[in-house]
Amino acid sequence: MVSKNVISMPTPADGTVMRAAMCEEHGPFDQKVITMMGRELRIGCPDCSRIRNEQEAERELVRQGHERQLIMERKLGAAMIPKRFVSKSFDGYMAEKPQQARALARCKEFAEGFQAHYDVGRCMLLLGKPGTGKTHLAVSIANYLNANTGATAVYRTVGAILQSIRATFDRSSDQSEAHVLASLIEPSLLILDEIGVTKEKPSDFELTTLFSIINGRYEQLRPTIIISNLKADELPAAIGERCVDRLREGGGIALAFDWESMRGKEISQ
Repeated sequence: MVSKNVISMPTPADGTVMRAAMCEEHGPFDQKVITMMGRELRIGCPDCSRIRNEQEAERELVRQGHERQLIMERKLGAAMIPKRFVSKSFDGYMAEKPQQARALARCKEFAEGFQAHYDVGRCMLLLGKPGTGKTHLAVSIANYLNANTGATAVYRTVGAILQSIRATFDRSSDQSEAHVLASLIEPSLLILDEIGVTKEKPSDFELTTLFSIINGRYEQLRPTIIISNLKADELPAAIGERCVDRLREGGGIALAFDWESMRGKEISQ
């Protein structure tokens, strides 16, 4: 039997050492070399690494900016706020009287503290004379939420809702009544304007539709803002007692706008 001598090559010790190295762009630098299980990992030029990290961070900021812009565009598109009100803000609301200042403060608090109101499904009723700024303040809430939070706020008039649902009855429609109702129940906040815009008794179709929306949001604890020229005691006849009860539950906020019209007095923003 022929014996053979086996010569073992020494394995470099695991650990980290610093070695002199040269970067073609930044010149000499101390290179960190990590040895693990006989293999070396050489860390590159720290200046190159810093520049790459800064460039990646800048690209990430641009990506996030584009993403925020897309989210905002989707929010604004879904909000369907009329052109006249799309730029409305709390700063543009003229509060010349104490009751106007109180209404402004309550609406501003509702927007800035929306999470607490959302958690309990608290609703708001803006009731009173035409031209007193009800829609201005309601849309200011929506604009604030869409711009500063992850919440989604949409604006609809009752007439537009009824028209959209009637359109689904056409066989050629690509939407169903259920789809329209879902689009009104899903947003974080729904603003319903022009409640009781006529003095006529609402039809069963109108009452049923409004109840489906308000009750659907009530069950999901999602706040609704009602805007109407009616007085508080006239509201049940326009939307039904069951709807009014659901809007008031959870500490619903009712604001009376009983001053003269403000049209033509608002600050341009």
